[in-house]
Amino acid sequence: MTRPLANSPLSQRILAPLAACLLAASLAACSGGTADNAGDGAATKQADPLAGLAITTAKAEAVSEIPLATVPGTISLPPEARVAVTSPYPGAALRVYVIEGQAVSRGQPLALVRAAEPVQIRGELTRAQSEVTLAQARAARLSQLASEGVIAQARADEAQAALQQARASLAEQRRLAAQSGAGSDGSMTLRAPIGGRVSHVGVETGGPVDGMTAPFVIEASGAYRVDLQLPERLARSVRPGMPVSIELDDGAGGRITAAGQILTVAPSIDPESRSVMAKASIGAAPGVVAGRNVMVIVSGRDAAAGVAVPSSAVTRLDGADHVFVRKGKSFEPRKVTVAAEAGGRSMITAGLKPGEVVATSSVAELKAMAAE
Repeated sequence: MTRPLANSPLSQRILAPLAACLLAASLAACSGGTADNAGDGAATKQADPLAGLAITTAKAEAVSEIPLATVPGTISLPPEARVAVTSPYPGAALRVYVIEGQAVSRGQPLALVRAAEPVQIRGELTRAQSEVTLAQARAARLSQLASEGVIAQARADEAQAALQQARASLAEQRRLAAQSGAGSDGSMTLRAPIGGRVSHVGVETGGPVDGMTAPFVIEASGAYRVDLQLPERLARSVRPGMPVSIELDDGAGGRITAAGQILTVAPSIDPESRSVMAKASIGAAPGVVAGRNVMVIVSGRDAAAGVAVPSSAVTRLDGADHVFVRKGKSFEPRKVTVAAEAGGRSMITAGLKPGEVVATSSVAELKAMAAE
């Protein structure tokens, strides 16, 4: 009986080398494919050199004002924004209604004061009214007697003059009584002349109130001034009406901008500091407090103004200012003209359009790649 070829020794000698060749070919194919894939990954990594950079960007914003300089300043109050409240007559404070730092409205009671002088004024007022009544009766009687020829006309004229004096005294006493605003017991209510905050309280309940010393000081809110020190080079460049701004921390990691304008510029230069003093108005904002030192950005309006970008986006390349503008997934260097820098921003008048996106971080790495 004939045996199957697969089980014969001859077939085993033929098939074994063939299987080994097939196995070797398969291993070679797998090894070659892995190497090719690794090569493709390396090529992809080399094709994207920005993959390892954490680049932050910002849009160029259109501006109509070019900062001239950033100068130191001190926030102050205008003359009409700080009002002292005094008592028309010395006395004692019966009640004090407010404390320092409290917001008050115009006409709000601050304290109740009692004084002796208003009581005396009311007494004088009553006396003056009686004198006017008496003078009127005397003048009428003497005028009748003079018309009948009983007495000389001069006596009637003297009575009329005395009546006029009595009326003048009555008017004066009425004015004093109205000015004091005191009640019949001499009590007066001191009220806030303006709306704002109480910056000073110099009296206590039951304490004395001096007619020459202000027991209260009210500071108006919403109106501030900034005293500036302009460098000598800006003596002719800064003029009244130019816009100014200050940036303050809002306490939450953000920034608050308060704007205003130049009010006055001193006509001469301070010989000691070599600076020009100026005053500017500034709007109310959180953190705007009288006495605080700030940095003020003075700007000038220019029809040729361009865009503003963070100053970190601008770098020097080949001796000129450049920014890296995003083009698709890459950034290309572009030459720009920087007109001014203030408040962490650079004002660019040529080379960049509003809305274009520029890199604000990893600029040194981008600069090194551009130099290769």
